[in-house]
Amino acid sequence: MKNIYLVGFMGTGKTTVGKILAARLKRQFIEMDEVIERQEACPITEIFTTKGEPYFRKLENNLLKKISTQKKLVVSCGGGLICNKKNLKILTETGIVFNLAASAKTIYERTKKYNHRPLLNVDNPVLKIDELIQKRNQYYNKAHHTIDTTGVNPDEVAEKIIDELNG
Repeated sequence: MKNIYLVGFMGTGKTTVGKILAARLKRQFIEMDEVIERQEACPITEIFTTKGEPYFRKLENNLLKKISTQKKLVVSCGGGLICNKKNLKILTETGIVFNLAASAKTIYERTKKYNHRPLLNVDNPVLKIDELIQKRNQYYNKAHHTIDTTGVNPDEVAEKIIDELNG
């Protein structure tokens, strides 16, 4: 059985929904950012600051290649992972890709209390979130399915994914 990949912008529910989904489907759950932080023994923000985004993206790509050789996983992918054409190809060929979407305002409300989100340290974070979503939508729209998580609780989102899988 193919992997289930959850993609989308930060704060759309990938990790929370992924854990629920994995439990309901009796699959292993992998949160890619957590794996990278363990491997590097430091937070992603520190990786970006000290080694740069290209280094992080390489780590992400290598981890995806490794994960994609396994089966029956539920994988929460980093928000920018799908924006690389090689990653997009791996995702769509080795799994079923669900884009979790939400409004910029919803994302801000869900993430504003976390100081490890450098994106939010700007004058107008909602505008910045919206700009980045618009830029990434060309990639997010290549997912097999899109589910809007705005105003929907994580259990309901997991149920919608299960319905799509069974549909």
